[in-house]
Amino acid sequence: MNQAEIRKLIPAVRVVINAKHRRFSNPKGPEGRLMMMRKTVTELVKLERVELNYQRGDEARGYAERLIASAIKNGDCHIPTMEMANYWLNEKQLVHKLFKVLAVRYRDSTESYTKLHKAPNKYPGFFREKAVLELKGNPFPPLEPNNSSRNWIHNILLEEAHQEYIKKKLKEEETDN
Repeated sequence: MNQAEIRKLIPAVRVVINAKHRRFSNPKGPEGRLMMMRKTVTELVKLERVELNYQRGDEARGYAERLIASAIKNGDCHIPTMEMANYWLNEKQLVHKLFKVLAVRYRDSTESYTKLHKAPNKYPGFFREKAVLELKGNPFPPLEPNNSSRNWIHNILLEEAHQEYIKKKLKEEETDN
């Protein structure tokens, strides 16, 4: 099997995965790091929005994206996908949610399935950057305000007044010439 055929077997992840080495220290070593990632992915699937350190959220996002992409592409009848879901999700009732709820929700999606927001820091000085990792389409209120204020009445009135001002200026210039 050549590399092009292998790439077709693995679903594409729709987020940029940072190749920079993250310096997570864990007393249990690499195994502890994987346990931490499994816990994070499980919480994300369970709660659909989690607050954590930015580095941890950035890394867990890639794992969650790959898990959801595999669930969409292969379904629950594919044994390797089921094994991967059983590995990454500590609570087994969430495997059902992955295939029956999340895979259906994101089946026609052309964008990433998760979103990572930088959260404000509470204290000055040494800190770990906080972030909020969420699944798109979750039932919670949006974190980002809707800044589309174009159709607000005062903006429409100001735009019309601006257009009238420009027309008046053009007429004055025509009469002066």
